[in-house]
Amino acid sequence: RMWSMKYFLLVASPAVAYGFAPSFGPLAGKGGNKAPSLRAASTPLDLTMAARVPFIAGNWKMNPTSVEEAISLAKAIADGKGSSKAQVAICTPHPFLAACKPHLDKGGIDLGAQACYFEQKGAYTGATSTSMIRSVGAKHVIVGHSERRTVFHQTDEMVNQIIHKVLADNMLPILCVGETKEEYESGLNTQICAIQLAKGLKGVSKEDAKKVTIAYEPVWAIGTGLVCDASVAQDVHKFIRGWLANMYDQETADTIRIQYGGSVTPDSVDELMSKPDIDGCLVGGASLDPAKFTRIMNFK
Repeated sequence: RMWSMKYFLLVASPAVAYGFAPSFGPLAGKGGNKAPSLRAASTPLDLTMAARVPFIAGNWKMNPTSVEEAISLAKAIADGKGSSKAQVAICTPHPFLAACKPHLDKGGIDLGAQACYFEQKGAYTGATSTSMIRSVGAKHVIVGHSERRTVFHQTDEMVNQIIHKVLADNMLPILCVGETKEEYESGLNTQICAIQLAKGLKGVSKEDAKKVTIAYEPVWAIGTGLVCDASVAQDVHKFIRGWLANMYDQETADTIRIQYGGSVTPDSVDELMSKPDIDGCLVGGASLDPAKFTRIMNFK
């Protein structure tokens, strides 16, 4: 496919601005395609990296369909955490936040929300503010998930406003970035991530950036059953950490946790978590199955 020069400059410039060469061409995968060149150095295996506690977050999306089912699921997940070495959070639909919290607390699991708005209150029908979410005990908020971007037309500018609001209210954002299937097949994965990171973290201080978790979610692998090879995911995570080092500094980049999200399963979690720049997983469908999520929480 031919790309216009205007689009080339739009996509390449953020990566170039932060010290990365554009990496056009198909990404490695089935069919023997070559992986794009990634200049960012992977995180050194030092004490800074060891201090990044693994973070597994479950995203229930618009599930289940009743508070009774939500409570039952929360209890089962809390029972399954056991001696997991990871920090774990469950992001429930807003109506279930308060009901699930005491049951998740028993298992040492954090409560998170799936979305919020950037205004505190007002005439915004259907919106939920950070103060509302925080008042029922939520600690984390997913920001910029691909489904919010595509289904609800959330822009990068809105994502940035929400990030600032979440941080201002002393909550912890999980900022999602990632490419579509078309962008993936055109080798634009790192460029898209660079654009979304630059816009999403605009104006965020180094101190606040350390409170943000980045979730790399290749859109083509979300809810599709398609698998992103762990080595490919590691390459993108390495790029993201290098981008953060250029944006802030190496110490900040080494502090920020980067999750992988995209059809994570019990069969894929161990290999993903063995990679040096993958610090956790943002789990969708498997978080609705206590047995599967228990295995993911207790990765090897």
